[in-house]
Amino acid sequence: MTSVPTPIPSRTQYVLEEIKRRILTGRLTPGQALVETDLAAQFGVSKTPVREALKTLAGTGLVVMSQYKGVTVRMVDADMAREVYDVRLLLEPEALRRAVRRGASLDAARDALTRADQATDTAERSLANREFHRALYVPCGNPLLARMLDEVRDQAALVSAVAWAADPSWEREAGEHQEILRLALAGDADGAARALHAHIGSFVERAFPHAESEDQDIRAARARTAQEEDGQA
Repeated sequence: MTSVPTPIPSRTQYVLEEIKRRILTGRLTPGQALVETDLAAQFGVSKTPVREALKTLAGTGLVVMSQYKGVTVRMVDADMAREVYDVRLLLEPEALRRAVRRGASLDAARDALTRADQATDTAERSLANREFHRALYVPCGNPLLARMLDEVRDQAALVSAVAWAADPSWEREAGEHQEILRLALAGDADGAARALHAHIGSFVERAFPHAESEDQDIRAARARTAQEEDGQA
């Protein structure tokens, strides 16, 4: 027997969406403390919906709950970014490939790009970009695959928000989005998937340029340690 998800009360949903919006637009920054009493006062609600909203956000990976530090906005570093984007690299291009091969409508993706182009602020543009990517993978024909990508969607948006705050790259990404959609609409499933893979992969490389050099330094240090241990043996 399949269980039915418990609906989230309206006040909790309102608080949840508002905290998420503030995190993903940079109003609440990584590492910032989220105090229940302060948030409850801001939103004009009791602490209960705030507490439930924070629990939900912890489940999506946007906030971290600690016995000692309380609740904070999740920190973003190269390791976290690579973990999230690695999942996207593995799943999202394949989902798009399947959507194109089954002839799924991509009108929602086209509409999202139009909204992104017409956006007047960062928050609006960010939301439209998120909707664009989701519109590419949702019609893949595999609901489980779509849900798996939905699960990392907020964390990916947090990585993007941090990266855009440091170095806005909207124009380049907009061009890449247009090319991905062009290939998909032309029925080129493999070409669209390759373009999407390159788009996702290059974003982390641009946003965290030292990540690869740090990995190389770690590997070199481990190699030196292993050689020294061998010499002592």
